[in-house]
Amino acid sequence: MRSRTPDRLCAEAVDLARAAAEEAALPGTVGEHVQTVADGDRVVTHSFLCLDPAYRGWRWAVTVARASRAKNVTLDETVLLPGPDALLAPEWVPWSERLRPGDMGPGDLLPTDAEDLRLVPGWSGEDVPPPNSAVSEEMDRLAEAEDADVVPGSPAAQPAVPARGTIAAVAEELGMRRARVLSRYGLHTAADRWDETHGAKTPMAQAAPASCVSCGFLVPIGGSLGQAFGVCANEFGPADGHLVSLSYGCGGHSEAAVMPKPPRPAPPVIDETLVDPMPLRSEPAGDEEDEELGHS
Repeated sequence: MRSRTPDRLCAEAVDLARAAAEEAALPGTVGEHVQTVADGDRVVTHSFLCLDPAYRGWRWAVTVARASRAKNVTLDETVLLPGPDALLAPEWVPWSERLRPGDMGPGDLLPTDAEDLRLVPGWSGEDVPPPNSAVSEEMDRLAEAEDADVVPGSPAAQPAVPARGTIAAVAEELGMRRARVLSRYGLHTAADRWDETHGAKTPMAQAAPASCVSCGFLVPIGGSLGQAFGVCANEFGPADGHLVSLSYGCGGHSEAAVMPKPPRPAPPVIDETLVDPMPLRSEPAGDEEDEELGHS
């Protein structure tokens, strides 16, 4: 239990506490005495301001104590603690919560949680033959040697489940052997995220002359997301190479406008009813020029 009243001898040991703080701190960084707190019976903590610019608002806390029926006060510990207006580092957040899209670089690894809600098993069931399988115990007697890799005995007696006929083998042949695939929740979160960047509510789509569903530059995609998204293939568009919502749009729509043809100049107008005389040479200015030029 913490005592309400500090021990008198411990409370008066300010010089002992200051000397301990000055020994632990840099020279000239221990300020004035600001507080005395009773931590228990005959245990008191003295606080001094820290004048170090790197620890603005911090305090040197020196704890002193004395034994029962003893008059000598001894030193317990000296620590630097933050004060009420101290500058503190932000609360630590795990990396998985700090990570943001675009933070990964070349060589970085992002492990996924085993219970990630965005993923579900890629194929259901374990490598246990179903009852109607060619390697099941019920069909063991009916299996043909040329059609199934089966050894005598039930599957429980075999050293390992035969690879042929298992779910994993079939998935491998069909190119579908992925340990996990996107769940419905993962699909919805991805669609919401893409719709925020390239969806109908963006300023670009609001000012577009038409939506991407009627654009010739839209490349369709397969799967369930193909009903709402496609890939933009307009190199001059703002979303080239990105997944865009079918309700998205931009000024680069293939049918936004037809380039006007250059105007054809009007044919020249020739007035054949009048004749304008056009002299081929200028009239002679005088006789001197005629004689000089050899004209009579």
